Amino acid sequence: MTLNVLLSFAQFEREVIGERIRDKIAASKKKGMWMGGVPPLGYGVRDHKLVMIDSEADTVRLIFRRYAELGSVRLLQAEFEARGIRSKSWTSVSGRLVGGKPFSRGALYLMLQNRIYRGEIVHKGQFHPGEHTPIVDQPLWDAVQAQLASNVAERNSGTRNHQPSLLAGMLFDGDGNRMTPSHAVKMGTHYRYYVSGSLIAKDRTETSAGLRIPAAEIEQLVSGRVHRWLLDPGSIYKSSSARLADASIQQRLIARAADIGKCWPELPVARKRAVLAALIKRIEVKVDQIDIHLRPLRLGALLDLPATPSQGVNDDEIELLSVPVRLRRSGREIRMVINGTDPFAAKPDARLIKLLLRARRFNATLAQGEGVPFAVLAEREGVSRSYFTRLVRLSYLAPDITEAILDGRQPPDLTAEKLLEHSRLPLAWHDQRTLFGFA
Repeated sequence: MTLNVLLSFAQFEREVIGERIRDKIAASKKKGMWMGGVPPLGYGVRDHKLVMIDSEADTVRLIFRRYAELGSVRLLQAEFEARGIRSKSWTSVSGRLVGGKPFSRGALYLMLQNRIYRGEIVHKGQFHPGEHTPIVDQPLWDAVQAQLASNVAERNSGTRNHQPSLLAGMLFDGDGNRMTPSHAVKMGTHYRYYVSGSLIAKDRTETSAGLRIPAAEIEQLVSGRVHRWLLDPGSIYKSSSARLADASIQQRLIARAADIGKCWPELPVARKRAVLAALIKRIEVKVDQIDIHLRPLRLGALLDLPATPSQGVNDDEIELLSVPVRLRRSGREIRMVINGTDPFAAKPDARLIKLLLRARRFNATLAQGEGVPFAVLAEREGVSRSYFTRLVRLSYLAPDITEAILDGRQPPDLTAEKLLEHSRLPLAWHDQRTLFGFA
């Protein structure tokens, strides 16, 4: 009995001590004190207080700014991975190096919602002014939280546009207004645009004209111009010669840029988007041309090549790439019309041409093998019966569609995958033109 009484008093004492510690932590956090643990990126600990680390704070601000511009954590992660920006690293008590890895999407989500960056301490859902200096100002914080809430609402309602916007956060019109991705659905077809902020806010003045530009066209033009730049050894050498003194590194840079240029059309959209976001500072859409403000000196870091900046060389130095276009007023808005002056705007797609040639060959095989089952013909060609049938149908494309593909005049979104997906062609040539965007 005595032992049970003593154990009861010991348990009661432990509970009292625990309650006092919890109350002390709550009271300290209400005063804005840091109560220990690994400090987040942007801060260190000195005398039990959070102290801002300037280099890390710049990374935090960059994360918030780029998310506000891109509106997507997926795109933000891809860009930071391409630029080699990594998470906070520290040494544990045992001497083991922890962190310093590429940001995961989960880590970025947590950072964007961490109120410590607003100079606050959180305790059980309540926010208290902290003793530390905030890294993110109130307008930027509000913009990021609004974007996060908007994305959640879109996911829950199922209205999110699943087709990525390659140039989100980079486009500006001639008046300096940011252009944001938008979309519309007409007769079951999805159309993407980039729209000036003045049109969205409906505050366009008489002296300014908002733009509403088809997304596929401008994405193809900008992507094609950067593609051309990557394949031009002279441009790469001119951009890197001031920064790289070692000729061998320059040659490696040119070779790596050429490798990316060769596989550029087949790159996944996320990877292509990351490269463009790292290289391009802004894109200005003017009346007669599109100006791409390129940061060429970031190419070395993007390709993971050693590059030490020369004295006085700024990593954000700009090289201007221009693409000629023609703008035409349509009602109260201005739309972009591609005038074909850029020789890289239209280029034959090797995969599409190869698909059409194969379809013609399969059709010839079918005509010569009269009475031979489809399965046997498909086996001879080394493909499945389903694929053989789908490809044969493509040999009945309208002649003008076939000619346009051979000349490289097909719509930007007409890919080999789309052509195979719609291989069950309408019989009428007019319907085929409508289906593939030639009408």
